[in-house]
Amino acid sequence: MQRLEGRVAVVTGAGSGIGLASARRLAAEGARVVVVDIDETAGKTAAAEVGGLFVGADVAREDDVRDVFAQTHAEFGRIDVSFNNAGISPPDDGSVLDTDVDAWRRVQEVNLTSVYLCCKHVIPYMQAAGRGSVINTASFVAMLGSATSQIAYTASKGGVVAMSRELGVQFAREGIRVNALCPGPVSTPLLRELFASDPEQAGRRLVHVPMGRFAEAEEIAAAVAFLASDDASFITASTFLVDGGISGAYVTPL
Repeated sequence: MQRLEGRVAVVTGAGSGIGLASARRLAAEGARVVVVDIDETAGKTAAAEVGGLFVGADVAREDDVRDVFAQTHAEFGRIDVSFNNAGISPPDDGSVLDTDVDAWRRVQEVNLTSVYLCCKHVIPYMQAAGRGSVINTASFVAMLGSATSQIAYTASKGGVVAMSRELGVQFAREGIRVNALCPGPVSTPLLRELFASDPEQAGRRLVHVPMGRFAEAEEIAAAVAFLASDDASFITASTFLVDGGISGAYVTPL
């Protein structure tokens, strides 16, 4: 399908994982993709693969974020989609009893403040155009409690859900849709690295997924492409779960 022919999409954290899969899918749907990543090597490689523009940025810094959207608009004259996806899940983020304030602040800056900054600086371009789709990466953990806690990560994603809902309502009549995408556990390098050191944690999570497996990044990218397209024209302020049924499960199949 070419649902995004002629449109311009910005993807943060596009050098790997869900961001890279989404950059590929959006490009395949016809979009011109701006690849944003703090890792210059990964970002340039991804941009070359999708025929897009690479902009290096630390999305927790306002000047960097402002420049991302200014460069995109200067290059293409429009911004139709902003997939605000960059995030971290560091190993020093655990129980509230063990996670120190520095770890807490670092996660909030990258996972929540960056989304705030991206929304702040992209929405004016969309207002001028009278349309746009903003997709913010949250997580299914914002909807459920977990005894294997990553407290800073969970709190940051809850903030993304609440902020996306409010922005979706605020800008709906200006033609701008804002949705929180909530993936379930995804088989990305980040998750594989996290679980490689603790197989028990992986097992405790996997047993709760009715489908019996983690998602592939490409499955999340398909949801991104849908939310970016006119097929989702009546969807805004939503918490869009793509979680293999985990948030609806009580007892899973044997």
